[in-house]
Amino acid sequence: MDMLKTLSATFLVITLSACSKNVSSMADRTAEPCADKPNCVSTQDTRPDHHLASYELVSTDTNINAVEQAALTLHNAKTAEKTQDYLRIECTSSVFRFVDDLEIRINDGRLLVRSESRTGHSDFGVNRERADSLRLKLIDANIIKP
Repeated sequence: MDMLKTLSATFLVITLSACSKNVSSMADRTAEPCADKPNCVSTQDTRPDHHLASYELVSTDTNINAVEQAALTLHNAKTAEKTQDYLRIECTSSVFRFVDDLEIRINDGRLLVRSESRTGHSDFGVNRERADSLRLKLIDANIIKP
């Protein structure tokens, strides 16, 4: 019976980790509101549970490299995609290795920001905490206004 439990637990971990593998490329979703699941926050979503306040840039000359430098100081963050005005950072959880996508686009003097879990239903507020942490790092780097 113990072996059956061990095998079941191993199968579950492997299955869950396979669902959150890295994605080489995905569509830019920064301008889209979140879906109905509570595992996403966005500057473009007006619903209180999903809404992030605006990230107003200090300068219109801000480039994506400065934003990337601040974003990469987030826990277990790595760059997945980068263009002249768009950045997708993959943030991996320490224990189960779930991958969340943090998307950032420079747009008309502000940053469009979206942070969403790839798997599961609820994220227990992790994406909001990440977005709030990013905001503080960008303020400290004098990239966005307080």
